[in-house]
Amino acid sequence: MKEQTLNIRYMVAQLSELSQQEQELVNRAKAATSNAYANYSHFYVGAALLLGDGRIVIGANQENAAFPSGLCAERSAIFGAQSNYPDQPILTLAIAARNG
Repeated sequence: MKEQTLNIRYMVAQLSELSQQEQELVNRAKAATSNAYANYSHFYVGAALLLGDGRIVIGANQENAAFPSGLCAERSAIFGAQSNYPDQPILTLAIAARNG
């Protein structure tokens, strides 16, 4: 058996401390929660990706009665971005959630 250590570094900021572009990304993620299909958990999640060309792509969680076969908001956004804009790198990801 081998013991390993995981160090995670993160920052916490108020919305007002973010750049204008980052604030727009968070607001788009919040708005994307309205596109979620969360009839079972009532936990609505939205995601917004900033692509290399400045385009923003959104996604939302999609639940299924055959739990756990659903799709999280981040994957929804990433799949949409890579399907439609495969040559664009993802620069930033914002995630927002609300309950019913």
